[in-house]
Amino acid sequence: MIKTPLAALLMAGSLALTAIVLPANAVAQIELTVTIAPPPLPVYEQPPIPAPGYLWVPGYWSYGPYGYFWVPGTWLEPPAVGLLWTPGYWGWSDGLYVWYPGYWAPEIGFYGGVNYGFGYWGHGYEGGYWRDHQFYYNREVNNITNVEIRNVYSKTVVNDVTVNHISYVGGPGGLTAQPSADERRIAQEHRTPATPAQVLHRESASRRPELAASVNHGKPEIAATAKPASFDSHVGASRAGGPVTVHARDLPKPQAAPPPPKPPSGAAEYQRQRATLEARQQQERESLAQMQDRDHAYLSRQNADTRAMAAMEHEHLQQTQFMQQRHAVEMQSAAAPAPHAPAPHAPAPHASVPPRHQ
Repeated sequence: MIKTPLAALLMAGSLALTAIVLPANAVAQIELTVTIAPPPLPVYEQPPIPAPGYLWVPGYWSYGPYGYFWVPGTWLEPPAVGLLWTPGYWGWSDGLYVWYPGYWAPEIGFYGGVNYGFGYWGHGYEGGYWRDHQFYYNREVNNITNVEIRNVYSKTVVNDVTVNHISYVGGPGGLTAQPSADERRIAQEHRTPATPAQVLHRESASRRPELAASVNHGKPEIAATAKPASFDSHVGASRAGGPVTVHARDLPKPQAAPPPPKPPSGAAEYQRQRATLEARQQQERESLAQMQDRDHAYLSRQNADTRAMAAMEHEHLQQTQFMQQRHAVEMQSAAAPAPHAPAPHAPAPHASVPPRHQ
């Protein structure tokens, strides 16, 4: 798949973008870490509840062989009476996006302030509650249209959380939620991990290339299911929660640098170097976009299957994101001219303008 020196250079750096699976006892309550931010949450409808006793578990982005993939929201039976589901969430820690898995407990714990919808507005759960070994469903939150359930009530929920689809807390562009005192307490109490049905649901989703974000661009065709791992009965996302940039051609063009308010003596040299940097970066974007288009054309001629297409799209995503990150660092390092002009016979500075890649 790598056909040019430019792509080889980009992919050499993209090795840092792969998931790092931690040993089970290395860090408590952490499953894996990734250097790429998870995509925004898609917009979708909740399928009808299949039978009394089922609870809603919202969908989320996980990470697998094709990069981020969507685990559809689903209805499932809790492992015991009286337990509620606290969704997992992505958090930012020391330059990495860390997945904190969900769990079952008598109370809802912290899940990053992520607005998963359907009663999970960022803190707590407004979809129902347990009483006398029976679960009472809030009709205003749950889709109860095709089965007879007696334990229902109507409570209009005022969602005062800003409607966005950010899927992680902390870090660049992330949410700023913090756990409450009760949520900290719940984190120290006994918790029950995901059920075997939930694990099977996630593993089954990881093997479906069409659920990869690099393939569906944040709008999965299978957004939610009536039961775990039952993908034949599903609803699709109505739209993506935000852009998922996969290809170099989707990136915006580099912005020209504004002139300094009071040009120092070295401003002319700075502007020349900045223009050279912008031109080189644009040339790299165009070269990578052309290579990715050739990859698409090649697999189309080969009538490649969905898995091959998903693997290619994930590779393109890594190439594009690594180049975007490197370009941002280069632009930041060249954000201001040097305070003093170089001596007349001193060699020109090279740190702010990386060499051209052939």
